[in-house]
Amino acid sequence: MDIEDKKLTEILLKQNYLSEDEINNAIDYITKFKISLSNYLLEQNILTKDLLGQAIAESFGVLYSDLNSNKPSKKLVMRIPEEIARNFRCILFNEDKNKKTVTITTDNPKQKDLSIELAKMFSDSKVVITYSLTEDIDNLLVYYRKPLETRFSKIIEGQTRIAPNILDEIFEDANTFHASDIHFEPHFKEVVIRFRVDGVLQEAGRIPKEHYENILNRIKVQSLLRIDEHFSAQDGSLRYEKGNKSFDIRTSIVPTVEGEKVVLRILSAYVKGFNLYDLGLAPYHQKLLEAAARKPFGMILVTGPTGSGKTTTLYAILKLLNNPEVNITTIEDPVEYKILGVNQIQVNLQTNLTFSKGLRSIVRQDPDTILVGEIRDEETAEIAVNAALTGHLLLSTFHANDASTAIPRLLDMNIEPFLLASTLEIIVAQRLVRKICESCRHSISISKNDIKEKYAAAEGFFSEENITLYAGNGCETCGNTGYNGRTAIFEIIRITAELQELILKNPSTGEIWKLAQKQGARSLFENGVEKVKNGTTTLEELLRVAPPPRK
Repeated sequence: MDIEDKKLTEILLKQNYLSEDEINNAIDYITKFKISLSNYLLEQNILTKDLLGQAIAESFGVLYSDLNSNKPSKKLVMRIPEEIARNFRCILFNEDKNKKTVTITTDNPKQKDLSIELAKMFSDSKVVITYSLTEDIDNLLVYYRKPLETRFSKIIEGQTRIAPNILDEIFEDANTFHASDIHFEPHFKEVVIRFRVDGVLQEAGRIPKEHYENILNRIKVQSLLRIDEHFSAQDGSLRYEKGNKSFDIRTSIVPTVEGEKVVLRILSAYVKGFNLYDLGLAPYHQKLLEAAARKPFGMILVTGPTGSGKTTTLYAILKLLNNPEVNITTIEDPVEYKILGVNQIQVNLQTNLTFSKGLRSIVRQDPDTILVGEIRDEETAEIAVNAALTGHLLLSTFHANDASTAIPRLLDMNIEPFLLASTLEIIVAQRLVRKICESCRHSISISKNDIKEKYAAAEGFFSEENITLYAGNGCETCGNTGYNGRTAIFEIIRITAELQELILKNPSTGEIWKLAQKQGARSLFENGVEKVKNGTTTLEELLRVAPPPRK
């Protein structure tokens, strides 16, 4: 444990932020997984960001500045020259001209020469130095970042370490803008770099094609892939580490007619800190899911396309269940996030460790709760159903368009109807929608007739003549998109006695949904409309990801 973490533990104990037992558990974890104490406390939801910030500020003996609730303007931030702002990681937080006082915030208030440099810069004012969280400092240092292509040109002109430096710039930007994927798409003369941010691809920059081979080889070497293979698909993984930033990346390379295309999936560590509340569940949905998760046995299925947040939902359920009295075991492909107290198994096709074979072994390991990353085939489905039938709570994901489609699909996989009816507890379908940026959100007045003309699918959900909706203008915070971050919309079917009887008759998707609706189930679209009305997202975004309600 480093000096900063030791100081922080002393403050947390002294100021009663945490008990001695909580501190000891934290030390064990950060020693084992080699992460900082602050990251652990946030990931485990032991402290909020504000409380953590205040505690760290106390360890430095300064005040805490919350850059989230009191975000300084770009004009104010840019008052400090870029070189000084980056070297000392400092932000001009506030300036009081009447009192001739400026407040500068940084994530290291005790660094050498900081006070001297600031005294020179603000010679006519009193300088107050405060503390802010590293992540919040990074979010504001973005104001100084030049376009990727400008930085690429400078690196290429320098003629040294071109591939490593270009990749560093790409990874830095991807992390800064919370991209989930990085695409390298080769064309005739150049390679297009695109980021998937909040589920939507956007161009980030272009690289001359003559430099792509070195970049590609570096990615392959770091991902432990063959550099002499150019005509087969390859999958691997790498870890990016620079300064205080580190994250895991999954690598996928496929040959195209213009060269090898690379997609890098960034595995966001924040997912480990998610709980059910963070997912965006409505109170009635959260109650249903919690009740199903608290049962000693049965099956909970989460459905949706790739990238719809299914794994995040399952991890949030595991977090609810995770305690020393239960044995939780998972089999995943891949294990994306390590969870303290959970036994996680990685699928390995080279050693013939498949979902089905791994699941057979798990059942013999005296588990209470089992998570299967995905039910892909009949064998896995059969073992999963039997595990749920014999006293285990089983969680898994399943590819289906909606909750009601999952049942006929499972029956098509030769699962006996009476077994499925006996084990299924709840089916969750979900999609991710972009959230309106809170920094530039504004209200829009729209008539019922406008809704009918522009959004016919949603017409029946608005009864008022004049309706208030919300949108984002576009600003620095959201990259002028009007959206910042994502939340999920849900469709949940609870398996009641009536639905169990219906499953025994091999019902169609329509029959299942009709009964579920009578019992109070709401479609993905209906749940999305609720989020439109409360200002979380827009109708355009909802219609992009969710179909109109069934009729």
